[in-house]
Amino acid sequence: MLEETKTPLTGKQKRYLRALGSTLDPVVQIGKGGIIDTVIESAGQVLAAREIIKVRVLQNSPEEPKTLITALANATGAELVQVIGRNGLLYKKNEEKSKLELP
Repeated sequence: MLEETKTPLTGKQKRYLRALGSTLDPVVQIGKGGIIDTVIESAGQVLAAREIIKVRVLQNSPEEPKTLITALANATGAELVQVIGRNGLLYKKNEEKSKLELP
């Protein structure tokens, strides 16, 4: 089987994930502490369960939302699908029991 985690998402796959993500509520919030271990840990757990999550950067965060969301994506090994304002969408395929079938 191909190693899908290393292959970047195609435009079509990102569009599909953005459509799914538009209805999601943020499940991980980044506050004034920035990207701390507990944020990385909880994001990793939720990604394993759901494969796609919305992340919100709160007003009191120390850095720009795009910087923080990108750092969280790198720390969890997830794909950054999009960043709009203070919200970001992350995707990470669960190799054992995948729920989402990408186009």
